[in-house]
Amino acid sequence: MRELSVPPTVGVADDDRLSDLVVDNAKEVPDLASLARPVPGGWTDVTAAEFAREVEAVARGLMAAGVGQGDRVALMSTTRYEWTVLDFAIWWAGAVVVPVYETSSAEQVQWILSDSGAVAMVVETDAHLGMVRALEVAPALLWRIDELGALAAAGATVSTAEAEERRTSVRADDLATVVYTSGTTGRPKGCELTHRNLLADVRAGVESLGAVFEQNGSTLLFLPLAHVFGRVVEIGAIMARAKLAHCGDVRRLPEYLRSFRPTFLIAVPRVFEKAYNAAQRTAYADGKARVFDAAERTAIAYSRALQAGRVPLGLRLRHALFERQVYAAIRAALGGECRNAISGGAALGERLGHFFRGIGVTVYEGYGLTETSAGATLNLEEAIRVGTVGRPLPGTSVRIADDGEILLRGPNVFPGYWRNPDATAEVFADGWFRTGDLGELDDDGFLTVTGRKKDLLVTAAGKNVAPSVLEDRMRAHPLVAQAMVVGDRQPFIGCLVTIDEEAWPGWLAAHGKPGTATVAELREDPQLRATIQEAVDAANQAVSRAESIREFRILPADFTEATGELTPSLKVRRDEVLERYADEVAAIYT
Repeated sequence: MRELSVPPTVGVADDDRLSDLVVDNAKEVPDLASLARPVPGGWTDVTAAEFAREVEAVARGLMAAGVGQGDRVALMSTTRYEWTVLDFAIWWAGAVVVPVYETSSAEQVQWILSDSGAVAMVVETDAHLGMVRALEVAPALLWRIDELGALAAAGATVSTAEAEERRTSVRADDLATVVYTSGTTGRPKGCELTHRNLLADVRAGVESLGAVFEQNGSTLLFLPLAHVFGRVVEIGAIMARAKLAHCGDVRRLPEYLRSFRPTFLIAVPRVFEKAYNAAQRTAYADGKARVFDAAERTAIAYSRALQAGRVPLGLRLRHALFERQVYAAIRAALGGECRNAISGGAALGERLGHFFRGIGVTVYEGYGLTETSAGATLNLEEAIRVGTVGRPLPGTSVRIADDGEILLRGPNVFPGYWRNPDATAEVFADGWFRTGDLGELDDDGFLTVTGRKKDLLVTAAGKNVAPSVLEDRMRAHPLVAQAMVVGDRQPFIGCLVTIDEEAWPGWLAAHGKPGTATVAELREDPQLRATIQEAVDAANQAVSRAESIREFRILPADFTEATGELTPSLKVRRDEVLERYADEVAAIYT
């Protein structure tokens, strides 16, 4: 058993609350461009004072409509400016936010509304409105998100003094939000997060990454705000007084990045994988494969040398050459000003971490869960080790149990699951939160996550295999979208592979195939299998022979949220995949 505790450097007073961030900004820096909204042809700034007035007005509208202190208000929308207004308005009114993914099914929405007991709901589209109205548990108060102006106007019957009294009656240990887990297995559980949980986590993160969350910095938030990772970024930007913009349609992300030009980004590993793959595809298509490959090797070597503390002169010269030829163009795709990023939600992988650091975008990889208010560990400016998820944030303790499970403790750890004491009792042991993840803590306190306990495979020969190591390496190949390792109680390890839709046309052209050919038509094609075998061979280099992938099947279509194989936060629902593709798994072992 190993353990590391990092003393707190910031605290949360009993009368602290999330709405204080908005009030303090309006008082201390009223003219600061706190947020930005997209408009035709660009962006328009929203000052701290303007934002506070809008938040207060919507809070008064909620109060006038009958939302009481402690009431739950559901919010179902894409990531957009109005979500941030509503988050802080609901907290201003003393109520509790219940986020709902805008892609959720009627059954999922009904469960969340009934379990949370939400008295009100804000939705984004007419389709959402129709869905909710048809439910047995539709809240009495229901608005569209573009009706905030009317809601605010209706709040004229509530005075500023009444709203301020409601706001300041909130205490740090009051509930701020109930976030329902995305449900890779079983029915989603509501994680209770208090104002103290979120403030403690965000304050520790902002203080630890001051050069990232800097005033006059900016970030474009495109993660779902229904996910806790997106929420702490939202809160962190407001706290750090960095300009916050939103992008709810990832298809427009390249356009928004070019026009907004953020100084830092927050993303899940798949975003960094796709950015790398796009740069590689472009270079290969332009006949610059050798240049790109050399630039990639140089970037990784340069980052490794930085980590070791010494960059040889020859490497510095090669790096300067590729800066002009390759690296600047990749950064331009991120807007041109981005120098830092934070990655969470899954393992980024050492190769990608070194690559992006080597091209001038340092990715600070971290680790946490909804139950820990997102962040628990993080690589920091003065303590970064690429390939790990960093050291515990100030105020957080990490312990590795005898069976390898990661245990966490700190002010960011949630008090429990909403109305589910049995589930709460299952995840706490002697004051420690049992994450269900497996990991290792090195001598310097850096944590490496090696997999999920429930995902651990045990072959027929009794060999324990953590799928994530192989899967991360497989996804590094530009043609691989998803890889799911199988082999529990089987004689060897196999893998289900899906093909990246964006890379597919380029592969077809490069191999003389018809441009209209589908993956389903070619998945047994020898050339395609040979390409995927390259990814398998690269992945197998990271493990022993007994853990290596011996056979694979290319699936006819990629995993999607719509078809049920992915959660809204892009995690693979392994049980769903195993059930849907049972014949493919059986074929591996035939």
